[in-house]
Amino acid sequence: MEIRVLRYFLEIARENNMSRAAERLHVSQPTLSKQIKDLEAELGKKLFRRGSTSVSLTDEGMLLRKRAEDILAMVDKTAEEFHELNNITGGEVHIGCAESYLIKHLARTIKNFKKKYPLFRYHLTSGNTEQVAERLDRGLIDFAVIAEPPNLERYNYIEVPGTDIWGLIIRKDDSLSEKKKISFEDLIGLDLICSEQGMKFDISRWCGEKTDKLNLSGTFNLCYNGGVFVREGLGYMLGFEHLVDTGKDSELCFRPLTPGLETKMYVIWKKYQVFTPIAELLLDELKDRLSIVSE
Repeated sequence: MEIRVLRYFLEIARENNMSRAAERLHVSQPTLSKQIKDLEAELGKKLFRRGSTSVSLTDEGMLLRKRAEDILAMVDKTAEEFHELNNITGGEVHIGCAESYLIKHLARTIKNFKKKYPLFRYHLTSGNTEQVAERLDRGLIDFAVIAEPPNLERYNYIEVPGTDIWGLIIRKDDSLSEKKKISFEDLIGLDLICSEQGMKFDISRWCGEKTDKLNLSGTFNLCYNGGVFVREGLGYMLGFEHLVDTGKDSELCFRPLTPGLETKMYVIWKKYQVFTPIAELLLDELKDRLSIVSE
């Protein structure tokens, strides 16, 4: 299975059309068709359903698409790393981030870092802790910023200064908005929206066995999307302060939970990880700046 042919396969999958894919790849359509037929023969599975004017992925094709995207991401990242081994004027680092207002510390560190290395480029991927940790484990990113204590058997870490404060995001025209703080009793009977990770780890830590009394009507990965649902009257969102617009002109407001619930953030990387020179320098910068901020 050749890397070049996997790139061909992905381009066809994106275009859903053999002719357009051939044009974008600068190869002839017969050549492209033969390469895909050879790939199907090698795997022993049909990858595309062929129509008169378009193609679509089979179930086997959808599986290969996911695998091919991961393989090519790793190939490209490896090529970047070897290109950068002798280049410390710049380079690229991939970081996975859980949503948090505390990401501001990462942003400030990178801002300062780019003054020293102006050719440095960063790539951020957002997701929950499980998603970004999985990308770290697969070698697709260099660092992850997570919202739960790290597994010390697998990762090294830096604790990010400060905490994220949990609360309820509410429409301002709702009677609950008149409260200064939200208790567990206030949540009973509400249609709640929360991240699966937050409900499983943080909210259950806050209210213990009483978690089962809460009505979780929906989950989200990105707070912005959850906030849209709250604005549309679909429920009340449990989440961190600062991640949804609750300003003067917003329809929403934030009320902290009582007793208070806070979550720490951590920058993690795999134990015994071999970094590119620029990633190693960024790690040193993170250690220096985050330790200074936390004092």
